[in-house]
Amino acid sequence: MAHELGTAILRGDFAPGSPLPREAALMERFDVSRTVLREALRTLTSKGLIESRPKVGTRVRAKAAWNLLDSDMLDWYSRVAPPLQFALKLQEMREMIEPYAAALAADNHEEATRERLTRAHQAMVGAQNVEEWVRADLDFHLCVLAACSNELLIPLGALIERTLEGQLRLNAKRADVYNASLAEHTAVFEAIVARDSSGARRAMADLLGVTRTRIEG
Repeated sequence: MAHELGTAILRGDFAPGSPLPREAALMERFDVSRTVLREALRTLTSKGLIESRPKVGTRVRAKAAWNLLDSDMLDWYSRVAPPLQFALKLQEMREMIEPYAAALAADNHEEATRERLTRAHQAMVGAQNVEEWVRADLDFHLCVLAACSNELLIPLGALIERTLEGQLRLNAKRADVYNASLAEHTAVFEAIVARDSSGARRAMADLLGVTRTRIEG
């Protein structure tokens, strides 16, 4: 219920600032009980989508209040936002974070995170189809964040994991061959393992440049 109503709000079915229909109308529209509806409304309130006030009712909050840095919200939004617009916004976020994360990973990786990154890279090298490549590619980028040794960056990977997986799959299908960016990933991997922070930053920026070209193409 929260997914259906939240997606409807994000899609624009209920405009920011507008009141939601009364409970009876929502129960009929979504075919749910009052208990289910109220639990869904509490969930959406916690995500910043709606607010309830005495004598005013339940209204959709302004977009600035929406907590899109929530894994559910980000996933819902990715399904209803204009595809190119959303892909570019996710790409902008990655370009701000991942080159610096690669530099941190080069400086701070430990044996365990280096081994995990190595396994992810080996899986990319050995991938035989798009799905194997995408799983390995996603794991590679999550490993880079883990290797930063910054506990605040690891939840970021969990946050964008579902939407990033979708972007990686689309990029692989748009390329001439699914593993067309293997050389760029290898450059990132080798720089991190060599503890070359400036090289890792440049290599990740180059990799993301290839990604942007595919998105815009």
